[in-house]
Amino acid sequence: MAVAQGLLYTKDHEWARIEGGTATVGITDYAQEQLGEVVFVELPKVGKEFGAHKEFAVVESSKAASDVFCPVAGKVTEVNTELETTPELVNKDCYGEGWLCKIKITDKGSLANLMDAKKYEEYLKTL
Repeated sequence: MAVAQGLLYTKDHEWARIEGGTATVGITDYAQEQLGEVVFVELPKVGKEFGAHKEFAVVESSKAASDVFCPVAGKVTEVNTELETTPELVNKDCYGEGWLCKIKITDKGSLANLMDAKKYEEYLKTL
């Protein structure tokens, strides 16, 4: 199970890559492994605003559907439309081509609740 360095993580197994005032968001390797083969991704609408830890997407697999929670407070600026036709990118490259959306961060304070890679790895050991 891979944990990418340089990202921030939630206890719900989402990740955020912070670049300037934007967060690129996806689900972790642990999450995609638990879900199994991803068959559908319901992405948020561009322009929609979400609070931190609010449901903003759904990932469906052959096993179950799982809510995805927004790791930061912000406004969706871009979604990964590739996932509409190839949702399995979430399984193949969850930290790269399988990203879900980009969010303009509206509350930098929401970053304080996220874990770095080391803390996330320690958290995974407790599961």
